[in-house]
Amino acid sequence: MAVVALILFNLPTQTTSRLKLAINSIFLPLFGLAGSAQKAGDAGGMRILPKGVLIGEVEKLRGENQELKLQLMQRDEAVRENENLRKALGWQQRTSWKVRLARVVTRDPANWWRTMEIDLGSNAGVSRNMPVVTSEGLVGRVDEVGPNVSRVVLLGDPKCRVAAMVENAKRDTGIIAPGEPTVLDESILQMTYLSRLSQISPGQRVVTSGLGGIFPKGIPIGHIVEMTSIGYGLYLEARVKLVADLREMEEVWVIFQ
Repeated sequence: MAVVALILFNLPTQTTSRLKLAINSIFLPLFGLAGSAQKAGDAGGMRILPKGVLIGEVEKLRGENQELKLQLMQRDEAVRENENLRKALGWQQRTSWKVRLARVVTRDPANWWRTMEIDLGSNAGVSRNMPVVTSEGLVGRVDEVGPNVSRVVLLGDPKCRVAAMVENAKRDTGIIAPGEPTVLDESILQMTYLSRLSQISPGQRVVTSGLGGIFPKGIPIGHIVEMTSIGYGLYLEARVKLVADLREMEEVWVIFQ
């Protein structure tokens, strides 16, 4: 081999170049075949896994993805519940009423704005006609009491009528009652039997008046939306937009008087 190398180094440049080309023409096809064989081997390796195994891996990944989504949803729900409880406890510390927190356990899908059930009953000291509120305002009163569950009639129910007062200079009073059946927005109720000399106007706040012996004075109810003269001017009626959202209640407060 040393002699061959010595001869190659001593050959003329042109002859050396021709010899290199000849050698390349012989060995390059072999290198190409080797590379192709390696690529084919790699590709063949990718096809070794059976179809059933691949399907199983895909299903496993799908399951893990669904589990992660569920965990994220549970975490978000826990954060939301903690925030609601912090707000509720803050309101409890600010209010002067003796109250107890209750969870809403049942709503009637067909009449959700009329009744609901809560997880407090006579064993917790709950009795009929106790007011039920949220931190925003009045939602109804206890109507029926069981040992551990109570039925609450809401402001949208004809059985829940409330003596109310407008926060204006005259402190005009009237009765809160459900609106006409044609009214589609259950968050708007009527305030009726207002004096024809009332000084009500849109935007004025409406609270419980304390008359009637059921609801203590000063619980927020809503605000005036509009008013109408009734009976050729004998008295006025007003439409009141509730401050408490009857659709989104999960926890409520029962007022113990």
